[in-house]
Amino acid sequence: MVEPQRARYVSDAAGAPPVPPPGGYHGARRTDGVAPYGTPPSPIVSSTAATRAERQPANAIGWSALGSAVLFALILLATLLSGGTDLLYGVTLLTLQLVVVGVVIAALASPRGRMLGASALVITLLLNVATVGAMSAVQTSASGSYQGEKTADQKHAEAFPGIKGTSANTVLGQMSLEQVQRLSNEALAEVRERLTARYGYTWTQAGDEVLRPERNGYGGESMLVQYTSASWMTKEPIQDYEQKLMVLAVIEEVLTDYGMYDLYSFNDPASGLDDTILERFYGSTDPYTQHTWEAYTDNYPDPMRFYAVTYDLSNDRTGEFLGERQAQHDRTGEPLEGLQIYFLAPELLSEADQAEFQERMQEYPGY
Repeated sequence: MVEPQRARYVSDAAGAPPVPPPGGYHGARRTDGVAPYGTPPSPIVSSTAATRAERQPANAIGWSALGSAVLFALILLATLLSGGTDLLYGVTLLTLQLVVVGVVIAALASPRGRMLGASALVITLLLNVATVGAMSAVQTSASGSYQGEKTADQKHAEAFPGIKGTSANTVLGQMSLEQVQRLSNEALAEVRERLTARYGYTWTQAGDEVLRPERNGYGGESMLVQYTSASWMTKEPIQDYEQKLMVLAVIEEVLTDYGMYDLYSFNDPASGLDDTILERFYGSTDPYTQHTWEAYTDNYPDPMRFYAVTYDLSNDRTGEFLGERQAQHDRTGEPLEGLQIYFLAPELLSEADQAEFQERMQEYPGY
């Protein structure tokens, strides 16, 4: 039997919770702000979405920044491809660079232009006067096409076909390149034949013929060249002192027949070279213990110069000279020791270039 004081809490609805008494249950907590039972929940709204401003299209300043950055980058690239290194550092392009930077900064300060301004900033950082100028300087330096701020007179002097201080008549009156080549080859062949006949030496080519353009003295290249003949070297070492002297005597016999002077020995103490130089280049001041002998002659006033160099590893006391010769052998394949002979002649004009040389020299009165 239900007690009378509890009867009012009992519901007669099967399975349904009883209706709370007026004022609620005894001791129940009250929570302020709670929606009454049965009230549908409010939609959840993100604070980020609530505070985000409505997206707006980019403004004119953003497009201006991007367009000016792209246009300026194209101007720089066109200047680079045309080889205008000087123009890159001119006042005009530097001023344009500052204008572009100002427009980019203005775009970055504008909320509606910030995205395009950031793109313009990337382009400006990659392609600007400094970076493109550096690329142009490297390109012109590698190609040798840099003209600088030279005047027309300076450029004219740079194209001088001769050698500063040497008249056109002197150039045309001396031996031609072809004459020197022919005479050098003949003389070298005769030296080899005579030494082979007398001492049984065999030979190997130790270097190819080389032609190197001569500078004209005004910052450019002349039409003249320096000629170095093919060099030849004995496969056999020459270590005996007396035999070295006899070999040089045979060479001198041949060369005097070709109109050259007697041989002059740089390594001989009588040459007048300082003892420290003899030690450095020839290993000793005493020819008996020197690892290198070097003899020279020429046919002045003609340009031919002859060199005979004898390498003797038996006089290498420290092993340092062997290392030098080994390095040279690795580069050229020449023997480590023996006699090497070759010609050198500077400032030669080819017969094929004589007519052009005379024509161009007409532009330079006084030469």
